[in-house]
Amino acid sequence: MPKLGMGAGFMFNLSSAAGEAPTAGQTAPAFALPSQDGSMVSLEQFRGKWVLLYFYPKDNTPGCTLEARNFQLDLPKYESLNSVVLGVSLDSEDSHQTFSAKHGLTFKLLSDKRREVTTKYGSLKNLFGIKMTARNTFLIDPEGKIAKVWLGVSPAGHSAEILKELEGH
Repeated sequence: MPKLGMGAGFMFNLSSAAGEAPTAGQTAPAFALPSQDGSMVSLEQFRGKWVLLYFYPKDNTPGCTLEARNFQLDLPKYESLNSVVLGVSLDSEDSHQTFSAKHGLTFKLLSDKRREVTTKYGSLKNLFGIKMTARNTFLIDPEGKIAKVWLGVSPAGHSAEILKELEGH
């Protein structure tokens, strides 16, 4: 199945509302958040695997849907590379459940309604006064260290970009 493209007009200039994002080499900030199925998901439970932790603005918006669908299309490749995909936004677990069902997403989407994890990862932004999650991605190695950071990513080719990085390890 081909990758989905993204039309013009969906890019936003987001101003920062959070601290700095962790950088490569740093220990990834710990977290435990509820997923779309109600289970709690923590970074610690994936020790020994690569973790693709991606932050996205909002369920069921064009760019976020594109990004999630591309990750889903590539999920077998991620799994073959000993990695998991975790998405994080400020949306509720119910919103994530609806979004996952609508688009056939089988990886975990985490709800950060209190904005704690989004803030720890320097990914809380303001869009015209509305707090939301910036489109940032963190590749965390099997020992829990940040291996690579992508800030302000474009959803269209992002999954392929991450896979290329993972294949190099």
